[in-house]
Amino acid sequence: MKRLATGLLLIATAVFLLARWWEVNDGPMWIGYIRATAEAGMVGALADWFAVTALFRRPLGLPIPHTAIIPNKKDMIGDSLGDFVGENFLSEDVVRDKLARVEVSSRVGAWISQEANAARITAELATAARGVVTVLRDEDVQEVIEQVLVPKLMERQIGPPLGAVLQGVLADGAHHRLVDLVCDRAYDWVTANHDMVLRIVHDRAPSWSPRFVDDLIADRIFLEVQNFAFAVKTDPEHPLRQAIDTFLVEFASDLQRDPETIERAERIKHQIIGHPDVQKFIGQAWATVKTMILDAAADPSSALRARVRNGLVALGTRLSTDTELRGKVDGWLADAAGYVVRHYRAEITTLITDTVERWDAQETSRKVELQVGRDLQFIRINGTVVGALAGLVIYTVGQLAFGL
Repeated sequence: MKRLATGLLLIATAVFLLARWWEVNDGPMWIGYIRATAEAGMVGALADWFAVTALFRRPLGLPIPHTAIIPNKKDMIGDSLGDFVGENFLSEDVVRDKLARVEVSSRVGAWISQEANAARITAELATAARGVVTVLRDEDVQEVIEQVLVPKLMERQIGPPLGAVLQGVLADGAHHRLVDLVCDRAYDWVTANHDMVLRIVHDRAPSWSPRFVDDLIADRIFLEVQNFAFAVKTDPEHPLRQAIDTFLVEFASDLQRDPETIERAERIKHQIIGHPDVQKFIGQAWATVKTMILDAAADPSSALRARVRNGLVALGTRLSTDTELRGKVDGWLADAAGYVVRHYRAEITTLITDTVERWDAQETSRKVELQVGRDLQFIRINGTVVGALAGLVIYTVGQLAFGL
């Protein structure tokens, strides 16, 4: 583009010289029009060359004022650009309006609700988890567990939070499955241990008692115990089940409010944590957890990755269908973005100003020229063409006004 613009200048110069030579050597009258056109084109080309060049460097190396504008004003340009971005793009109203129109939660929900996209996110999370776990030093993590987490656990009472959790479980009725399992196992155990009941009766019976009497008593006891276990297993409203519920409710309350129960829970906590096997487990905890994380993250079919993937799909589906949830998420995003631009707008714009300030002046000028130089060379071309046309018009008007 520089060669093209310069070529037009040289053509205009050559045409001007030839036309002027012909004009002073008794050329035809119309040669004056050619000379004026070429002369004006040459002037326009030179003027625009000076203007374009003055942006990036000193024309011909001469110390002309107000030239080499970009190198000399680089820092000022960076500050102005930072202020412009801060005022027009990092305004809280602008950011909130943009987020509202983008509908981030709806788009994200629609994207992650697709199985392939959820699997992709899960794979990326697994890779990140492996990277984090691999980077962490085992001795550092173990030190945090032993010197920070365990002492914190020993300091805080375990009874009240444990009671609150148990109370929530009881309120939801989630413990009924565990009670059902215990009742089922108890019935199965009783059914499978008839010989044990028989042996206990024989061992406890008087020596003078006949053997067949002991067998009859043992069979009767076994039958009663089995019937009782079956009734507990099959009747959700059995008094024993209700007694278990009552005990658990009272126990949850005592864990939170009864000083004696809380103290007993603390003693049990200290006994458990102080047990050699538990101490050994704490010492190996990070290695065990690390192995579990690495194995689960590396296996695409692991239960952990499957749960994460299914959770993402469920979250995406809910974001796509639940208007109230989308409104909450969009509100959180808008509040977070508003907080960031309110408190950190200056730091964000400083990234622009500091980056520009670190640039070399000549390198900055070269980068800008490479980006916009092609269009600026069109200015030179247009200056040549427009100047030539303007010169032709001016010369023609002059001839019409005064040459006749």
